[in-house]
Amino acid sequence: MEGTNEYGTWQNNAAPSMEGWQQAEGERERRERENRELKAAKKHFSKLGGMYILGTIVIYAVQLVPMALVSFLLPEWLWNGNISMLVSMLPMYLIGMPVLILLVRTIPADRVERRSIRPGSFIVAVVMSFGAVYLTNIIGNVITAAIGTLKGSSVQNQLANMTESISLWMIVLWMVICAPFMEEYVFRKLIVDRTIRYGQGVAVLVSGLMFGLFHGNLNQFVYAFVLGVFLAFLYVKTGNLKITIAIHMMINFMGGLVSSALMRAIDLNEYLEMVSDMDMDAMMAYISENMAGLLAYGVFLIFIFGMLIAGLVLFIVCLAKKRFTFARGQVVIPRGKRFSTIFLNVGMLLYSIFWIAMIIYQLFA
Repeated sequence: MEGTNEYGTWQNNAAPSMEGWQQAEGERERRERENRELKAAKKHFSKLGGMYILGTIVIYAVQLVPMALVSFLLPEWLWNGNISMLVSMLPMYLIGMPVLILLVRTIPADRVERRSIRPGSFIVAVVMSFGAVYLTNIIGNVITAAIGTLKGSSVQNQLANMTESISLWMIVLWMVICAPFMEEYVFRKLIVDRTIRYGQGVAVLVSGLMFGLFHGNLNQFVYAFVLGVFLAFLYVKTGNLKITIAIHMMINFMGGLVSSALMRAIDLNEYLEMVSDMDMDAMMAYISENMAGLLAYGVFLIFIFGMLIAGLVLFIVCLAKKRFTFARGQVVIPRGKRFSTIFLNVGMLLYSIFWIAMIIYQLFA
C-alpha cells in the first residue's frame, strides 16, 4: 500500500529532491551562460572603443605631420584659414578616417533592418532635429559661459573661430558635404551595426556618446550628443543612412553656411561697439546701410526659435504617444550590469578618457 511500501515511500520522498536538483542545475547553467555573454559583450565593446581610439591616434598623426611640415617650410600658408583647413582636413578625410573605418570593420556587425519612412514622418524628424540642436546649443553655450565666468576668461568656441577664418565655399566643402557623409557612416552605421545585437537603446546611446565626445569641446559636445542620439534612433528604425545624412547636411547648412554668411553680411561686432559707445548717429547709419542684412538675420532668428518651439512640441507629442520605443537585442545585458559592461572596459575607457581630457583642456586652455 502507498505509504507503507518501503520502495514506494523512498520514491515519493526522492521526487521533490530530484526536481529541486534539476532546477538548481538549470539556474547554474543560466548564470554561466549569462556570464559568458557578459564577458563576450564586454570584450566586444572594448574592441570597439579600442579601434576608435586607435583610429583617433592615426587621425591626429596624419594631421600633425603635414601641419608641422607646412609650418616649418611655408609658415605663411597657415596665415590663410582656407589653406590651414585644407592641410588639416585632407589628411583626415583621405587617410585618417579610411584607416579608422578599416579598423572598425574588423569587428563583427549585424544588419539593421531596412524600413521605409513616410514624407510626413521625415519632415517631423527634420523639425525635431533642428529643435534639439538649437535648444541644446543654447544650453551648451550657457554652460560654457558659466565656466568662463568662474575661471575669469571666456571659453573659446573652436567651431565659431574656424568658420570665421575660412571662406564660405570651404564651409560648404567641409561642413555641408564632407562632414555629414563621413560622420554618419563612421558614427552611425559602423557603431550601430556593431552594437544593435545588444538592443536598439544601447546602440543609440553608444553612437550618440561617441559622436559627441569626438568633437573634443564642450560647446559642440552637448548638441552633438543629443543630435547623435536622435539620428541613431532614426537609423535603427529605418536602416537608411541616407535619411540621417540628409538631416545632418541640412543642419550644417543652416548652422554653418547660412549663419556665417549672415554674420559676415551685417558685422554685428561693429554694431555692438557702437552700442557700447552710445553713438546714436553711427547706430542709425549702420541700421540704414545694413537694413537688408538685418532683416535677413531677423528671419533667421525667427526660423531658429520657430524650429525650437515646434521641435519641442513634436517631441512632447511623440513622447506622449510612446513613439520612442527600443527593441530588445539578440543579447540582453541585465539591468545593473549595462554601464559596467558597455563602458567599464579598456577600449571604451581609453576612448572616453582621451576625449574628456581634450574637452577639459579646451575649457581651461
